[in-house]
Amino acid sequence: MTTFASKAIAYYNALAAPANLPPDIGVLNPYPQPAVQAIVNEFYTNFFSDTAPRVFVLGINPGRFGAGVTGISFTTPQNLRRYCGIANDLRDTPELSSRFIYQVVEAFGGAKAFYSQFFLTSLFPLALTKNGPARNGKSGGPKNYNFYDDRVTTEALWPAITETVRTQIDFGCNRSVAVCLGRKNETYLRRLNEQQGFFDRILTLDHPRYILQYKSKDIAMYLDRYMATLHECVESA
Repeated sequence: MTTFASKAIAYYNALAAPANLPPDIGVLNPYPQPAVQAIVNEFYTNFFSDTAPRVFVLGINPGRFGAGVTGISFTTPQNLRRYCGIANDLRDTPELSSRFIYQVVEAFGGAKAFYSQFFLTSLFPLALTKNGPARNGKSGGPKNYNFYDDRVTTEALWPAITETVRTQIDFGCNRSVAVCLGRKNETYLRRLNEQQGFFDRILTLDHPRYILQYKSKDIAMYLDRYMATLHECVESA
């Protein structure tokens, strides 16, 4: 039987970085690494070995300390161990988005319950970077970059973004509703949806990084908003 897991594993393990990006934009592709391939196989086998459709929860593009390391959206090595039960030897990484997302996962009832209903993904599946400004005569190190941070990058990646969502929908998608993470990201997901008609409705939540970076005093309120939206998705499925 072809399952959500088998389709996702084949997709991620075959991902290649695009060749048409501006020269100052880097791409992190962890999927050729044997350790990441093992994680991808175990994660999807554990949580997606069926044909049940999931509600898609779509971020921007992965961070270099989350899926840029593990290959699993919004998931650091330590959160793979702690919440998903997947042992790994990858170095622990700081990732604000992952911290908040796994508060959501736990509030929903844990990884098994959450991933039985939802698929965390992004409009573009690979982490993007750009070197920071030079300081003291030295070039800045790589920083997280969003596909929409400059027009040239957005236009270069738009065909790949379209193909990413189209291909992933075939894994097994509840197309009646999708959840968008990030207010600016919503502009691009709605544009894509107008062009392609992927989803009947789009519900938008503030991005996890924004919440922890700028609204940390209000985490409980944002967690309630997430839970209300996720339960609305399940009830309307």
